[in-house]
Amino acid sequence: MEGSVVLVTGGSGDIGRAVCVELARAGADVAFTYFRDRAAADETVSLVEAAGRRAVVVKAHLGDADAAERVVTATVTAFGRLDHLVSNAASGVLRPAIALDAKHFDWTMGVNARALLLLVRAAEPHFHAGSGVVALTSIGSTRVIPDYTAVGASKAALEALVRYLAVELGPKDIRVNAVSPGVVDTKALRHFPSRDAMLAEGLAGTPAGRLVCPQDVALAVRFLLSDDAWMIRGHTLVVDGGAALPA
Repeated sequence: MEGSVVLVTGGSGDIGRAVCVELARAGADVAFTYFRDRAAADETVSLVEAAGRRAVVVKAHLGDADAAERVVTATVTAFGRLDHLVSNAASGVLRPAIALDAKHFDWTMGVNARALLLLVRAAEPHFHAGSGVVALTSIGSTRVIPDYTAVGASKAALEALVRYLAVELGPKDIRVNAVSPGVVDTKALRHFPSRDAMLAEGLAGTPAGRLVCPQDVALAVRFLLSDDAWMIRGHTLVVDGGAALPA
């Protein structure tokens, strides 16, 4: 990672910040996006700079069709190159399936799935042999979580897109993978009505004896972007302490 440039979407959140800082510690300069919380974004900048690397922050709503091109352009303008992409920004409407309308569904799909396609399309001309893409997905892509219909469907679409991109970009030696964390106690989880139950059940059902933390996710992302993961393509790496294993 030394001397590389990585674009991370959603770098002001708990997981996104951990990813930015871990990649900076590995020697990368980081560009990242945020949507609303500028103070949180500034905190990420400070942590990246404390790790001895440069940081650029771009305000963007990844659901906008032109956001990807703008964010990639800002990254290349700032650093002169773009080596890797981490698609982490996520959003969604938490409602039962029959309570969703088209606007809810389109919003969630746009931010969580379509954005990856548009980001890769914008970034690909700047990539080179050895570049990598990692998308953050969710256990809700394969498990039913109450009120998670739109997000779960969008994450399933994201994982399918990862596989297709891995095949299409493989001949150019551009690797595309995903990381699927277990339950992580982040600020975003506070929006879930079933948060307390999810945390309790997640802890009780995790053989590792603790919940996943943002740093666990960041380490997985760093690995997948490294040359050590060269033969891993189109894979969704589950980081859950064994919670998904059948008992």
